[in-house]
Amino acid sequence: MRIAILLLSLLPVFAQEAPKAEHKMPAPKNLKLLTPDELMPAMRSFTVALGVKCDFCHVKGDFASDENPHKDVARHMIELARDVNAKFPDGKRHVTCYTCHRGAEEPATAPPEDAPNQAPK
Repeated sequence: MRIAILLLSLLPVFAQEAPKAEHKMPAPKNLKLLTPDELMPAMRSFTVALGVKCDFCHVKGDFASDENPHKDVARHMIELARDVNAKFPDGKRHVTCYTCHRGAEEPATAPPEDAPNQAPK
C-alpha cells in the first residue's frame, strides 16, 4: 500500500511535459527585399519552385554573404515578380517563381520539344 501511495504521489512529477528545447535561428542579416517575416516562407517556396537547396543561392555557413551570383539573380527575380503582380488591379499574387521555373533551375521559355503542335481553338 505504501508503494502505491508513493507512486501516486510521484505521478504529477513525471506526468509534466518535458521542457522543449528552443531552436533559435540567428537574426537574418543583409536582407534587401524581404522582411524577416517573409524570409522563411519565401525560401521554402524558392526551393520548390526551382528544385534546389539553400546552397544554390547561399554560401554555406554564411547565408548573409553576397558572394554567390545566384543570390543577386534571385533578388532581381523577386523584383520582377513584384512588378508584374503590382500591375494587376485586384491586388492578388498572380505570378510566382513557380510560374516560369516549374521546379527547374532555369525557367522554361518554350514548350518542350515533344509538346503537341496544335493551334488553340
